[in-house]
Amino acid sequence: MTIAEVSKKYGLTQDTIRYYEKMGLLPPVPRNKSGIRDFDEQSCRWIEFIKCMRSSGLSIEVLKKYVELFNKGKSTVKERKDLLIGQREKLLEKQEDIKKTLDRLNYKIELYDDIISGKRKDFMEEP
Repeated sequence: MTIAEVSKKYGLTQDTIRYYEKMGLLPPVPRNKSGIRDFDEQSCRWIEFIKCMRSSGLSIEVLKKYVELFNKGKSTVKERKDLLIGQREKLLEKQEDIKKTLDRLNYKIELYDDIISGKRKDFMEEP
């Protein structure tokens, strides 16, 4: 696949994909006879993984550490797992914060529905 095709498939800019490669997050992408990147299945799996991890909030620095550990082989499985567990904990905290925010929004929307419908007349405006 060309970089344009990969860009479209994964919803990343070509510059972002080049940046990931330059930062060492992607293994060297195979090139065709003309020197143009020719993304194979392995390269695409890495892009998919990086995109997922970035969406979860994983920083470039932590991703670099993960890739370094991955490249060292099986002896680093525990360290890689620990990195992912740490990120999962952060996501769970974020999920709880989002739930609290949604609960507050739902409460306010229901309050306003009650006021608009006339069910509630005794209310004091609050932020």
